[in-house]
Amino acid sequence: MDLFDAAGADDAGVPSVNAGAPLAVRMRPAELGEVVGQAHLLEPGSPLRRLVEPAEASRIAPPSVILWGPPGTGKTTLAYLVAHASGRRFVELSAVTAGVKDVRAVVDDSRRRLVTGAGETVLFIDEVHRFSKSQQDALLPSVENRWVTLIAATTENPSFSVISPLLSRSLLLTLRPLAEDDVRVLLRRALTDERGLGGTLELDEDAESHLLRLAGADARKALTILEAAAGTAASSGEPRITLSAVERAVDVAAVRYDKAGDQHYDVISAFIKSMRGSDVDAALHYLARMIVAGEDPRFIARRIVIAASEDVGMADPTALTTAVAAAQAVALIGMPEAQLVLAQAVVHVATAPKSNASYKAIGAAIADVRAGKAGTVPPHLRDAHYAGAKGHGHGEGYRYSHDHPHGIAAQQYAPDTLATARYYTPTTHGHEREVSARLDRIRALLRGEG
Repeated sequence: MDLFDAAGADDAGVPSVNAGAPLAVRMRPAELGEVVGQAHLLEPGSPLRRLVEPAEASRIAPPSVILWGPPGTGKTTLAYLVAHASGRRFVELSAVTAGVKDVRAVVDDSRRRLVTGAGETVLFIDEVHRFSKSQQDALLPSVENRWVTLIAATTENPSFSVISPLLSRSLLLTLRPLAEDDVRVLLRRALTDERGLGGTLELDEDAESHLLRLAGADARKALTILEAAAGTAASSGEPRITLSAVERAVDVAAVRYDKAGDQHYDVISAFIKSMRGSDVDAALHYLARMIVAGEDPRFIARRIVIAASEDVGMADPTALTTAVAAAQAVALIGMPEAQLVLAQAVVHVATAPKSNASYKAIGAAIADVRAGKAGTVPPHLRDAHYAGAKGHGHGEGYRYSHDHPHGIAAQQYAPDTLATARYYTPTTHGHEREVSARLDRIRALLRGEG
């Protein structure tokens, strides 16, 4: 018996989908036009596009590819589209259950088919990062000689989870996280499509919003929750999927939080004021509300960076370092792990000594400039490097700071109209207490009182 002529699979080797299959399986795109969020991988002439198109002897064969992306972004969907549309033989292995023996059996069968003119084989390996080095090594000859066209899917960075020889013989294609609108398209299609709920139920707007927040960028999770909520609504004889139905289905209460409405602004305002007021517990509460409600973690990180400078400032200069590092880490790792980074930054900012002296200083300086108190740059500070500058007295009398005690030369730096202006007044909080004493000494030296 042919190794891959298993019951329950179509002619291409893809498991058949019956009416009892999960909604996420039934709603897998049947054609390229139904794929959302990955247009950058499906442009004409792209490797994936060439895999999906019917195989032709006259055309250069597409290379093997490694699909890297978060869960629920369409890696398996794209592989199944190749099987359905291209006419190539399709074989699927899971790295969770398959071993070297299984890989070699696929390769041997694929070589036999090529020799007998039975056509090309596409080998799809899900979660390839779970393969050991020896299992990945077993793929190398077949990929290099094109006995199979490999499509490998992984949620882990291939640079660390896939051996270098296999990476060098394949194209690495990165799937982008789905946007909220992408997942919304899939939900609404599942509600009306005959493969899905076939228009038997409607989804309330607040229920959709809660479902989208719960699913994040994971299309599979969104459809799974929708199916559970539809079952809850149907069992209660309800014609609509309400917010209550979604809450009962997944046992997660909805957080009343409209990212475009008053609640958004009220919560972020309370969050900022709690950090400013040094109430770390309240700040963490509002952080949790925003996380659970699906607020963009990058937006939260930006507010923490601003607070670190506006409300902590020089009282603890390391708070800004922590906040900026947190913002970078959030962009690097994403949710849900980013919540740990955000929490650390919030704790630092909320518990740090506070000073808005820098904030007040730049505000006062800007106010003077806008009021016309700019003045001219003192001649001894002007640029003296271009031809003719010295003839205008530029740079004449400038005192080089490093030639003087303490690295400070007694001279005027501000324009004449602002020679006595004082914008920055340090507090006695935290590190700024030390800054205050040092600044008094610096200003005395600048006046020549040394």
